Amino acid sequence: MDYMNAKEAADKWGLSVRRVQVLCEQGRVDGVERLGNVWLIPKSAEKPLDGRTREVKKSRNNSRNKVVQEELR
Repeated sequence: MDYMNAKEAADKWGLSVRRVQVLCEQGRVDGVERLGNVWLIPKSAEKPLDGRTREVKKSRNNSRNKVVQEELR
């Protein structure tokens, strides 16, 4: 598998290097691994969604509603 570092991901996704590092620390990037102090991000990884957007908030609410409905059954 091919990997890129945080700087390469930042350039690809239009984010700062620090923001990419934080996303990796939070586990929001699929397939990420840490080797020493370097984040190895799969080149096929997609930019995580911004949690502040309506689309993400709507999907979070739908997920919560499904859980509540399952608990009520």
